Parts: sequence; structure tokens; C-alpha cells
Amino acid sequence: MKNIFTLNQLENGLILNCKWNENVCDITLTNTSLQDQKLGDVTFFKAKMIFSPDTEFYGEGYNMLSQYGGTIKDFNLLGSYSDYDHYKFKKPKGLNQVYNMLILYPKDQSPLLIGYSSCNRFNGWIRFNENEIQLAIDGEGILLKSGETISLEQIYISQGERNTILNNFASAIAKNHPKREFKEIPTGWCSWLVYGPNITSKNIYDNLEAIKESNLDLKYIQIDDGYQAYWGDWFDFTDKFEGGVKNVCLDIKEKGFEPAIWVAPFVAEKDSQLFRQHPDWFVKDEGGYPLSSGDVSFGGWRCGPWYILDTTHPDALNYIKTVFSTMHKEWKINYFKLDAIVWEAFPFGVRYDNTKTCIEAFKMGMNAIIEAVGDESFILGGNSPMWPSIGLVNGMRVTNDNQRYFDQFQQIAKECFHRNWQHNNLWINDPDTVLLQNQAYEIVGPDGTTITKGGDVLREEFLFNAVYTLASGGMVLSGDDISVLTKENAELLKKLLPPTNVACQFDDTSFTIGRAKISDDKEIICVFNFDDFKKDVRVSINGKMKVLDLFENEVLGILENEISFKDFKPHYAKALVLTRA
Repeated sequence: MKNIFTLNQLENGLILNCKWNENVCDITLTNTSLQDQKLGDVTFFKAKMIFSPDTEFYGEGYNMLSQYGGTIKDFNLLGSYSDYDHYKFKKPKGLNQVYNMLILYPKDQSPLLIGYSSCNRFNGWIRFNENEIQLAIDGEGILLKSGETISLEQIYISQGERNTILNNFASAIAKNHPKREFKEIPTGWCSWLVYGPNITSKNIYDNLEAIKESNLDLKYIQIDDGYQAYWGDWFDFTDKFEGGVKNVCLDIKEKGFEPAIWVAPFVAEKDSQLFRQHPDWFVKDEGGYPLSSGDVSFGGWRCGPWYILDTTHPDALNYIKTVFSTMHKEWKINYFKLDAIVWEAFPFGVRYDNTKTCIEAFKMGMNAIIEAVGDESFILGGNSPMWPSIGLVNGMRVTNDNQRYFDQFQQIAKECFHRNWQHNNLWINDPDTVLLQNQAYEIVGPDGTTITKGGDVLREEFLFNAVYTLASGGMVLSGDDISVLTKENAELLKKLLPPTNVACQFDDTSFTIGRAKISDDKEIICVFNFDDFKKDVRVSINGKMKVLDLFENEVLGILENEISFKDFKPHYAKALVLTRA
């Protein structure tokens, strides 16, 4: 399928070269003119669209919250927030645009995957409509000197069975960006979906004691947004943490758990001491003033508008190192949840070092954090630029925030399952916190709106969320108030511990049936009904198997070749544990 593409001819003495090695292609650009040139959008491959307009597709976004699907003719947002409408990234007129990866599902043919297997310096675009498809990068105005040759990233193209080409794509990526390893799949408790930004030290202690009393194997106690007085001032605390956060972290460790901390390292609000005392450390606008993210993109969901710390400025980089070194060495933290880090990778504004692209600036900031906390620490990416983060985070949130209502349960399940192939290939997937119990609460969404929910989620819908977490194969963090968690729900939570570390592979993109091979003699099959009505479901199995319904704690018997369910309930899911009979 790589032969469908032709190398685009550029002007002004810019020459493209491609070097194929099986399914991967390295693209380079040479300036043969006598003058230095600034790079804009560089389209290097073009092809005629050979598939029909009703061909279905899935496309990645630049940001964690952005995913796309539909058909070639009918382009839709699958994720929560568009790169273009929400974050105001540029998009060409007349062409649909995705980042990093596109899978086309032509009828009566195997899926076709087109993706970027490297992300060293440039944003990679895949653009298409009913007539053509293009591959391009954003040059961001970088100066290409006369006679200079640069790499424009590596392309991967393959057609075949969906799960196979995704795994092969992951292997190609790993050659350029080896996965950042960690010794375990983290489990724990997170404060955000219980208390939001109103977290107190007492809330932490109450849940810590309840986790011990319930004998829950939750290792990390994650203190989320709300402990700091201002975004950017990570050592200036609210009056709800009178003794400071350091003492809480040390107490957590003394009680046999591990402290974990939420930080938004690359942004600050205008009232923070950081911004007021060091405005020169921030990305500038064309007039030389600190650039408000609200003027060019989304301003931030809390305490906005945010200003972007310029990681190409040596003093700003040293500040980041100081923050994380202190938290790691003095607060004894080995787990860092980094939020809003896509802001550092925004292609807006003027940086101290104007030779760096936004991706290079992002990598400089992330490497500064890694240097400060060491390879033994766990780094979780949240609200992240997807491909630029590969090799720089141990874990990645692959969905929007969970919330206590079914529409959100099913939404984040679909978001995650499109990315299940990334688990243990690019990083450890974080499916967000598992929720098992109703609770009235008020939370701030990623778009800044305040959402009040609680009290009306059905038991089968909570089971759907539990099975979804299992099917992700990734991290297990509770988002409930453990101090009031019922004994029944505590027992449900225990069934998710420890994590399997095996993400389900699905029979198709309806995500009805997912399979996770645990060992030669054990398999987990997760069955989902996303619909509002009952349906009959048939699940093929290999030979004769003993079948246990994990969360209903019911042995279905020894079954052969097929498991069938008549009138499978809406908004419901089952986790079936199969062992060789």
C-alpha cells in the first residue's frame, strides 16, 4: 500500500527525499538554495483517495482528549475536545486532519494503517477528503539554512488484521522511542473525583485509614489539584493544608503507603508569585509580553487564563528541576501525575530559544523532570500531547475524566478501547479512576464548566465501569470516598486487584467483546452492552472451558465453543474468567 503515495515536489530549492525499509520510511528535507528559508507547512506525501466516501476510519488527536472517527465523508469528534474547536489549532480548508495515526476500514478489505513512528521534532499531520490524502508536518517557522538537511520524522504504512498492524506499529515506534519502564502497574486512590479542588489534609487521612481498615491493596495515595494556593506556586498551600503537604506525604509513607502528587509543571496563573516575579520566564507574544493561553487557545479549566512556562529559558528549566527535586528528595514522592502538559507543546508564541519547535521545548521540560526525580519514579501524563510524550512518561491517561453517570462511563470506555493497543507498548494505560458508588459531588470539567452529579447510577452501570477498568489492563485507582464505601463495593474493588496488566483485544470496533489472554490456561472475556436496550450476545470460545462471572461471583458451568446471553441488559457488562476444563 505504500506505493499509493508519491513524493511531493516543493519549490524554492527545497528537496524531499524518502528512504523505505519495509513498512517504514524516513523523510528528509534539504535546502539546496543559496538562501536560508523558514519552514511553514511541509506536505511531503500525496495520494489519490482510493477508498469510497463511506469508508470508516479512526484518527488520533494531538492532545490526549482529542480522537476522531466516522467516515471519509462524515468526519466526527470521538473524544471529548477537538484540537481545532477547543484548542484552536490550525486546520486546512477542505481537508479533514488527524495527528499521528489514521486507520481506514475499507469494506471487504483489511484495515490500512498510516502513522508516524517517530516524533522527535515536528507535529505530524494526516489530511484527507473524498479525493485525496496528504502527509505533512508543521515547520513552525524553523530556519533551514542553505545546504542543511533535516529529518521530517518517520512514516509507517501497513495493511492487515487490525490488532496485528497496531502491534507492529508499536514495535516501529519503540525503535525510535523506547518505552519508559516501571516495576509495577500502579494501584491507589485519587482525591479528585471525591473532593475536586476542595481537598483537605483531613480528607487524605480519613481515606488512608479506611483503606487500611478495608484491607484494600491500594499502594499510592494521590493528592490531586487543590492543595496549592496558586497554579505555579507548588510550595504555597491553601489553609486546608496548615502543616503543608510535605508532612502529609511523610505521614502517608510512615503508614505503609506511597505518596503521589498532582502537578501542572508548565503553566502558571497571573496571581502566582512565579508569574509576578519572573514574567521573563514565560512564552511571549509577538510584542514581547507574556502570552496568555486564552488569547490563542483554551485559557484553562481553573484559575485561568494560564501562562506557559518557557522551558527553553535556562532559569525556567532550573525552576522546574528545583520543584521536582524537592518533592522527590524531601517529600519522598516517587509518583508524579503531570497535568495540562500539552500547554508546553502548544505551537503558539515566541520562545527564548527560537530554534526549538514546541515538541523540542516540551521534551526539554520533561527531561528536566526526569533528571530531577530519577528513573525509579513513576511519571503519569495527563492532558498530554500524545506522540511527543512517548518515551518520557511511564503511564498515560488515555481518556477524559470519569464521572458518576453512564454516558461518561461508556464514553471513556470507547476512548480507552481505541487506545488499548498502546498499553505496555508505548506506556502503561491509565483508564482514570474506577467508580463503584453513588455520591453527590461537584467537579470541574476539563473545559472549565462545573458539573454536579450523583445518586442515580444503577448497579449494573457501576459494574460496566468496573469491567471497563479490567478490560483496559492498566492502572487501578479508586475514585470513591473509601471512608463510606460499602463492604459489597469494597469486595468488588478487590476483584480488580492486582491489575492483570493485559489489555483486551476486541473482535471489532463496536467493542462488544474483548479478550485478554492471561496464561496458556486462562483467559478473560469482557462483554459490553453500550446500548439502551437488551440484546442477544454470542461469544465464541476455544474448546471446552470452565466459565466464571467474576463480578457476579457466579459459575456459569463448563461450556464448549460458545457462550450465549439472551436479553443481555442495557448499560451492563460482564467479565468472564475462562479456565481450561
